[in-house]
Amino acid sequence: MTPDALAALHAVCFTAPRPWSASEFADLLSNRLVFLLTEPGGFLMGRVIADEAEVLTIAVDPTRRQQGIGARLMDRFRTESAQRGAVSAFLEVAEGNIPARALYARAGFTESGRRRGYYHPPDGTPDDALVMTCTLAVREA
Repeated sequence: MTPDALAALHAVCFTAPRPWSASEFADLLSNRLVFLLTEPGGFLMGRVIADEAEVLTIAVDPTRRQQGIGARLMDRFRTESAQRGAVSAFLEVAEGNIPARALYARAGFTESGRRRGYYHPPDGTPDDALVMTCTLAVREA
């Protein structure tokens, strides 16, 4: 997917946090620590630094949800991150984003922290960010 295509899909998926621009995607993709996983109808961008992985963003076309795309992307994220040497992973999710929280829980993530009032939706009501973490399978030598 091109940065323009990533930004277009991100824009239909997010209002808070605000959608990322094509130039922001291009900048991230130029970083050797960042990786992009795609599925028809969705993508996940992650990064591994030292032995820790982070889900930077995941987007699934609203018309394609509930088809396993997010679950496949999360499974691939865990595999790719472990192959890159990560032993743990984390992500942030809006407390009010119940479907995403359920997806992450099914992928093995548990709540490990909270950032109060982190997200600012268009309606002006702040939403906490939940920090979720998981342990990744250790790669056999």
